[in-house]
Amino acid sequence: MSILASHSIGFIGAGNMAEALIRGLVKGGHVPANRITASAPRNDRLAELAETYGIAVTRDNREVARAASIVVLSVKPQILDKVLREVGDQIKPGTLVISIAAGVDTETIEEALADGVRVVRAMPNTPALVGAGATAISAGKHASDEDLAMARAVFDAVGITVQLDESHLDAVTGLSGSGPAYIFLILEALADAGVKVGLSRRNAQRLAAQTVMGSAKMLLETDEHVGHLKDMVTSPGGTAIAGLHTLEEGGLRTTLINAVETATKRARELGRGGK
Repeated sequence: MSILASHSIGFIGAGNMAEALIRGLVKGGHVPANRITASAPRNDRLAELAETYGIAVTRDNREVARAASIVVLSVKPQILDKVLREVGDQIKPGTLVISIAAGVDTETIEEALADGVRVVRAMPNTPALVGAGATAISAGKHASDEDLAMARAVFDAVGITVQLDESHLDAVTGLSGSGPAYIFLILEALADAGVKVGLSRRNAQRLAAQTVMGSAKMLLETDEHVGHLKDMVTSPGGTAIAGLHTLEEGGLRTTLINAVETATKRARELGRGGK
């Protein structure tokens, strides 16, 4: 039996990430649908979730906060403070609160909640929508090992989960949180390149996507250093080394490093209330 099976889970905010988690929890049999509630301002969105997954829905965030033993704050960081002011006095001591708002630290969330509420901060990414997410979690001041295990179970339902010190979560936001956007840009460029050298758009896109997926799977399953896997493809005087030379000449490595660093800085700004 899942560690989550006896809990009631409430989602405040019902966007794409909340839906991904709901789908993973319900379809994977981790939590019965009748023990999940989601709130959102739009009736059409709530009706869609209720019809698709069989969960309870409401427009009242406070209702969700009162009823759930695990509350997932799945709202944008720019409105988290407003939401916490609305629901903070409704979340009972002993409740586990999981926040996926980028950049907002556990201390800030804890200050808005009653003593005895435990907080875990998480940074998932959008491949959770297809069950291939990468999530990092970190414990707030009062969170126990059991709380972390429950939070891990929530995100393991949609991919893999790692536990890190909270000081590293903004870096996770810059790397894996924002990373799908970088990969989609790379995939688009690879597909364009395939078209340029004569492939159809559909075939170029499918080949590029499968190549990225297969390469990632090789790395995860072999646990080899990425440099070693790169060298396996790169024969002396061959095509791959010629292509790599062009990528290095164009500054791809430096550009990606700079992108992760810039996104990490932006996550910190959001956490400080930046627009």
